[in-house]
Amino acid sequence: MTFATVFAAELGDETQLAALLFATETGTSKLGVFLAASAALVLSSLLAVVAGDQIARFVSPSTLKIVAGLGFIAIGTWVLIGVRTEL
Repeated sequence: MTFATVFAAELGDETQLAALLFATETGTSKLGVFLAASAALVLSSLLAVVAGDQIARFVSPSTLKIVAGLGFIAIGTWVLIGVRTEL
């Protein structure tokens, strides 16, 4: 479940697009880009797990899920309002 969720969330995001752009550069090692991008994702995931473990000591997981959900809704609303003002 974790793999599927993170995999789906990462598809097409800024990080993946950055890796794509690095890979398009002539003379750039594609393996190097892959390894660097993979290491960055692993490290950022490690930080998230450690932070989540520490936060869970003080805040219940259900409260965290609600706050995260409200955060996603707020960001989505902000993006939609921004798109609407551009039209």
